[in-house]
Amino acid sequence: MTDIDIAQAPQRVQTLPFAKALNAGMRAAMAADDHVLLMGEDIGRLGGVFRVTEGLQAEFGEQRVLDTPLTEAGIVGTAIGLAMAGFRPVCEIQFDGFVFPAFDQITSQLAKLTNRHEGKLQMPVVIRIPYGGHIGAVEHHQESPEAYFTHTPGLRVVSPSTPNDAFWMIQDAITSRDPIVFLEPKAKYWHKGEVDTAERALPLHASRVVRRGTDITLVGHGAMVTTLLQAAALAEGEGTSCEVIDLRSLSPVDYGPILDSVRRTGRMVYAQEAPGFTSLGSEIAATVMEKAFFALESPVLRVSGYDVPFPPAKLEGQFLPDADRILEAVDRALAY
Repeated sequence: MTDIDIAQAPQRVQTLPFAKALNAGMRAAMAADDHVLLMGEDIGRLGGVFRVTEGLQAEFGEQRVLDTPLTEAGIVGTAIGLAMAGFRPVCEIQFDGFVFPAFDQITSQLAKLTNRHEGKLQMPVVIRIPYGGHIGAVEHHQESPEAYFTHTPGLRVVSPSTPNDAFWMIQDAITSRDPIVFLEPKAKYWHKGEVDTAERALPLHASRVVRRGTDITLVGHGAMVTTLLQAAALAEGEGTSCEVIDLRSLSPVDYGPILDSVRRTGRMVYAQEAPGFTSLGSEIAATVMEKAFFALESPVLRVSGYDVPFPPAKLEGQFLPDADRILEAVDRALAY
């Protein structure tokens, strides 16, 4: 290979912001299959509120990157019809709190159509939802509604926490035969990381150990993984070794790495931005205590948002779990 060839060859590993990694993943999926369509409010010429779809309409045209009216129910309902016709629509919901006008379409129709047709009708629809806090936004813009969707049979729910996962998981979601709610932690959109564009690290529905430890297991998803790693680094300075697991897939949950870890450490803390009552963390804590009961040295503890509506921006720091709240739970677990 000449020097010119080397210069022109695409880099296998690139450093990209989370949002650009999503953009690159969707571009790759659209290039590979002309049945992939993007739909959403202001996603075309504007490139979306967070610029995740920037440049895709110019590249693939208005017939494949569609600016829709301000009607979430209409977006998802149209996507269901397109999926019936053989397309693979990817819907963008501008903010987490705006998904609820489409809730009936998602939970009553999209999630149930394949079962209603005894598996003969597939629903390859992806619903992208920016979710979570840390951006100082107003009401309906910082919620974590994952429990509504993980509770619904027929839906798959995933949430990447790194640019590399964003790049690969969006492609895997688009090629899935099942409807997928794709939760994007908006606090991570501008965070950069390495993206291996040649080889995916894990299947779509696999959890991952992101930090090894021996004393306690910390589990979370989305932006909370960063907070868990911060807590683990602080705990190490105090002599406590924390293992950190990124859930990645919220439904189905890959319990293998979690249970293996808990059986070694004997303790676990689950952290999430969503309120704690009847949440994803509740289900995971219950399952771990059922399946690893005799390995546990203390109860599985949960750290979550409070059971109140998401507060004004000035109070979000009080609502969202931080490293200190996680370390307090670690101390309680170790005290048993």
